[in-house]
Amino acid sequence: MGKQFFGTDGIRGRTNQGAMTAAMAMKVGQAAGTRFLRGTHRHRVVIGKDTRLSGYMLENAMVAGFTSVGMDVVLLGPMPTPAVALLTRELRADVGVMISASHNPYEDNGIKLFGPDGFKLSDEDELAIEAMLGTDLALAASPEIGRARRIDDARGRYIHAVKGSLPSTVRLDGLKIAVDCANGAAYQVAPSAFWELGAEIVAVGVNPNGKNINERCGSTHVELLQETVVSSGSDIGIALDGDADRLIVVDEKGKTVNGDQIMALIGGQFAAQGTLRGGGVVATVMSNLGLERYLGGLGLNLERTQVGDRHVLERMRSGGYNVGGEQSGHMILLDHATTGDGTVAALQVLSALVQSGKRASELLHLFDPVPQLLRNVRFAGGKPLEAGSVKAAIADAEASLEGRGRLVIRPSGTEPVIRVMAEGDDASEVEAAVASICHAVEKAAA
Repeated sequence: MGKQFFGTDGIRGRTNQGAMTAAMAMKVGQAAGTRFLRGTHRHRVVIGKDTRLSGYMLENAMVAGFTSVGMDVVLLGPMPTPAVALLTRELRADVGVMISASHNPYEDNGIKLFGPDGFKLSDEDELAIEAMLGTDLALAASPEIGRARRIDDARGRYIHAVKGSLPSTVRLDGLKIAVDCANGAAYQVAPSAFWELGAEIVAVGVNPNGKNINERCGSTHVELLQETVVSSGSDIGIALDGDADRLIVVDEKGKTVNGDQIMALIGGQFAAQGTLRGGGVVATVMSNLGLERYLGGLGLNLERTQVGDRHVLERMRSGGYNVGGEQSGHMILLDHATTGDGTVAALQVLSALVQSGKRASELLHLFDPVPQLLRNVRFAGGKPLEAGSVKAAIADAEASLEGRGRLVIRPSGTEPVIRVMAEGDDASEVEAAVASICHAVEKAAA
């Protein structure tokens, strides 16, 4: 039986609709609390959130849910997703919760759950929690109802941890950094961490009002950061998303550096230092062929997974890798974090910049991406990928790109859309391949 509420990154949706209501949040708290009531110790949950207006509502509802089944609650306030994962482990909590819809607009929100090890829940745990959502759960006896408290030093603990991801000899003195925190969860901690290491900071996206998270700022809207870097004469720009698990970089000329280039840099740096594990880097099927070729030139492999940082993390853990991520900017460095952490990844980039003595434009553009084209084909119903005409078009496109490119054809997991991606050395061949497949899918779905 598949999941009804949990997607690849927790439960997410429009607030006060569907699964993202206060009543559902309370029920999720009760169900997750019940699932992790293991042993006779006093149980504890850590809850963090981003800066969305609906965070207050969902946070209070989840406090009610967890305390009603006998769990104590530690509230962190606005904190990055990786901070919740970190503090879940550090505080010996039984479960961690991040209330966030990541890079989505403020009207959306979500619930991400972490186990006591700081990793996102397994499919088994998510299915068990889902099964409880439609049932009446046992409530704690009156003397056993949980308590809730806020801790004041959560930011300081996280800043200390991310700074610890660098050797104590590394400082950022003399570096001018533009930082865009997307008016989100890292609006205080990320600029503070960079400043404490000696950098001069030009901060934008650090004035959240509950409704401006990710609004024309952050890693999904880098235009603000590009303008800020150039106008302020910054050496580099760092863009995070609403919950700070993504990183996009802008060089001193205002040019964007995506996750593929960042993985190339960090993977290469770790390999040179002898700290890279697994013999390469884990990325998704969407990462550019140029990254694969660059790593191959260093004697490293690129292990590909399905789209989604959850799949990247699963492969990293099973294969013993410590560097992975997505083209979109999710960066997972397992030596320092149990989930994507944009601030930790940014510090690795900044450290490399300082130690190399190069400009960001010289350091960060390690390979030329091959032409890549992605188109979405919406369909009304049926299974167009099973049509003989579509299979033939895919086979013809594969033959045309053989040895010079590749195809990725996949249905969306959230909407009736077929995603058609091709990349290769010849842009005209790539465009022709995508056009022929899209045309076949459209005809089959008509």
